[in-house]
Order: sequence, then structure tokens, then C-alpha cells
Amino acid sequence: MPNSLGNFPILSVLTFLPALGALAFLAVPRNRESFFRQGAFAVSLLNFLISLLLLKGFIPSSAEMQFVEWRQWIPGLGASYHLGLDGITLFLVLLTTLISMIAILSSFSAINKKVKEYYISLLFLETGMIGVFLSLDMLLFYFFWEAMLIPMYFLIGIWGHERRIYAAVKFILYTMAGSAFMLVGILVMYFYHYHLTGAFSFDLLSWNTMELPFKLQFWLFLAFFVAFAIKVPLFPFHTWLPDAHVEAPTAGSVILAGVLLKMGTYGLLRFCIPLFPVATLQLLPYVCTLALIGIIYGGLVAMVQPDMKKLVAYSSVAHLGYVVLGLFVLNPQGMVGGLLQMVNHGLSTGALFLMVGMLYERRHTRLIEDFGGIAKVMPAYFAFFLIVTLSSIGLPMLNGFVGEFNIILGAFSYSVLYGVIANFGIIIAAVYMLWMFQRVMFGEVTREENKILKDLNLREYLVLIPLVILMFWIGIYPKPFISRMEPSINKIISRCQAGTTVDCQIPSGISMELNK
Repeated sequence: MPNSLGNFPILSVLTFLPALGALAFLAVPRNRESFFRQGAFAVSLLNFLISLLLLKGFIPSSAEMQFVEWRQWIPGLGASYHLGLDGITLFLVLLTTLISMIAILSSFSAINKKVKEYYISLLFLETGMIGVFLSLDMLLFYFFWEAMLIPMYFLIGIWGHERRIYAAVKFILYTMAGSAFMLVGILVMYFYHYHLTGAFSFDLLSWNTMELPFKLQFWLFLAFFVAFAIKVPLFPFHTWLPDAHVEAPTAGSVILAGVLLKMGTYGLLRFCIPLFPVATLQLLPYVCTLALIGIIYGGLVAMVQPDMKKLVAYSSVAHLGYVVLGLFVLNPQGMVGGLLQMVNHGLSTGALFLMVGMLYERRHTRLIEDFGGIAKVMPAYFAFFLIVTLSSIGLPMLNGFVGEFNIILGAFSYSVLYGVIANFGIIIAAVYMLWMFQRVMFGEVTREENKILKDLNLREYLVLIPLVILMFWIGIYPKPFISRMEPSINKIISRCQAGTTVDCQIPSGISMELNK
């Protein structure tokens, strides 16, 4: 697809610039800690600025892949170096470069051991995350999917808190178990493509899955679904998430919430739904039920958490439940809302983890009962925390409202019951977020340690201001975001509709109704 950037390989630059920066750090002596902090931030800032060029070159009305790069990679296997970007991945890539830059900047005062290795891990992680979103070859996608686990494992296991080893091992075992199912699905698709065409290929765009037998679609859908559901995480695959969030350093939690969890919902939207439309339609009620359970369960468990970080972690289970619900009601309102809410969750929950981390750096505790009256001591912190809290619960004029409103509208269009349950989840979210906010911010300052807390410094302002600006921008004027998402979403919906008309050996008695 032509674009105004010509032949400039912007996707390759975005993908590998952080890794090149990390490799350059290997030659620098370990004792130059300020160099690693400033150098990592400079690399991530440059990558973010380059990613903004995507907005200039992107054609909003097109549903096709843009900025496409293709080279032979492993000809004997039919694997290619194939990158591309559409309305689904555009803002996820921008979110990744922004969150990575902010996470690095937020770490300047928090990390004092193995500083060189820490920033190398963050930069390699950024390369892995961007590669996942841009890969159109399934072998290349799987390579980046697995590669990004390694730096996150080290971030949790080395720079985490007391139970960091347990959390890191649990994180990698869960995600690798899911990856094993996905690998099986990829290989089945690979050999099935050869059976039909006589050519081996891992290229996603060359796979014609519309006429796959229903039973094969069913099992392939499940293979991919398990891998992505663990990454989301969707109930009941969520148990690794609270441990990973609580034990990870602040930057790790920010990236985990801001980007890594979106890879699960991205996988559902990019692979499960369009590749296996018939299986999607048949399993839709079950997936939506799991999403609704996650919304209610995540909210109720968050409500009773004594630890602020664990409360925010369980809130992610609920928020990502909304995203999955929006994607699987298979109508434009729900799916656009789900995709937009991926971005919104990255901004609001990433900011919540940042703000919890700022308090932890000052007090070395995250227990709600250890605070109270913070608004009197840290008025600027109070103002930012209020905005982020209201964004998280979906207050109008802020980003969370736009995404959740579209999801609930889409849910009502599919099933009134789904819409009612999802709406009830918003009430629960307001309860646990506002209750936590009230206990931390208001009341009397009863602890001497809290009376001498310092308010936000310049670096912390720089970390939070971009996120807050985006919260208001999306909440007040979401059109530039939604208009670029809609063509790609409509293309997926059309594919699902087309999947109901082909002969794929559907068992008798199975309804093929797209919308109730």
C-alpha cells in the first residue's frame, strides 16, 4: 500500500532501533549508570518520535496493510520477513513506544542495582513488543512473541520485590504453556496450506481459512484462543497476573499493563476472529460469558484488596474483560470500542501503576491503611491521581468513557443481558476505585512519615502529563482514533459474515446467525 513515506523502512527501524541501542550498551562500562539512564531514554524518545511519522503516512480510509516490508527469511520453510500495519495496529504501536519511553523515564530513581542490565532488558523488550504487533509472518510473529518473554522474566525476577522469583517463574510457565498450543495451531495451518496449494508458507495474508472444515476450525480456534486468553488474561487464566504485577518493578508493571496484556486481545482480534469465523460465531456466547465473569469477578476481588498495586492488578482483569466482550459481540460499536479500550487501558492503568510506584518510592509500602490525608501533603499528586482514577472508571470527558460506552452499546445490540451485566461492572469499578482513592487521599494524616512526603518533582510531571493529555483528548475528541480503526474493524466483520456463507462442513443444527 503506497504512503507518503515512500520506501523508508519505518517499521524495521521502529522494531530494531531499541535492540540496537541495547547492543551498543554492551560495550559501555557498567559503572556509568547515568549514561544508561539517559541513553535508554534517548533511544526510546527517538523511537517514539519516529513512530509519530506513522500518523503522517497512514491512510485513514484504507483497511489494507500499509508500510509493508517483505523479504525472504527462510526460503526452505516458506518463512518471510513480512511487516505491515493497519488501523488495528497503528495505535497499539504508538502506545508501545510511548509507554516504553515513560517506563524508562520513571525508573531513573527507582533502580539502583544492575542498572546496565535493567535498561538493556527494557530496550530488548520494546523490540519484542513492537515486533509482535507488526509481524505478518506467523513464524516471525511467534519468534517475537517468545522473545519478549525473556526480558520481562528478568525484569520481574531480578528487579522485583520479595516474591519475585515465584512470580517470574509463574509468569513464564503460564505464557509458554499457552505458546505451545499456539505453535501447534500454527504448524497445523502451515501443513494444511501446503495440502491445499502445494507450497509451504507462514505468511498470514496467504492463508485461506474460509473453507476449513468446521471441526478443524474449532480446534485451531481453541489452540490460538488458549494462548491469547492466558496473555489477556481472561478468566480463569488470570492467576499469574496479580503476582507478576505486584512483584514487578514499577516500570515492569507499567509495561505489563500498558502493552503486554494487549497482545492477548490483539491476537484474538488479528488471528482468532478473522482466521476462524465459523468457530468464532459458534463459541461466541462462551467467550462472552468468560469475559462477563472476569468483569464481575475482577471487580469484586479488587474491592477487598489491602494493597493498592494488587487492587489495580485485579482491575485489569475486569477492564480486559470489557475488551474481550467488545471484540466478540462482532458489531462495529463493540469491536471499535474494544480496540479503543485497549489503548485507554494502557493509558489509565499504566498511569495508576506509575502513581502507586511514586508513593512506594517515598514510603516503601503499598498498603492502603498506611496512608490517609495525602491530598493535604501532596496536592499536585492528588490532582493527577484524581484524573487517572476518574479515567479508569469511565467518567465522561475522559478516555475510559468512550471505550466502555461503545462496548456496552455493542453488547446491548447483541444481547440485553450482556449489556446489563457489563453495565453493572462499571458500578463495581466505581466502588473499588473511589473507595481506594478516598482512603488514601482524604482524612487526617495520622502517620508522621506521611507528613513529610514531597510532592511531584519535574521528572514525575513529565511522566504523567502526556498520559493525562491523551486521556482528555480521547475523551473529548476521539474521532481521529476511531476513524482510523473503523475500516480494519469493518473488514473483519465482513469476513465473519462471509464465513457464514461458505461450505465448511458445518454440523446440522448449528445456527450461523451473526447478530441476534
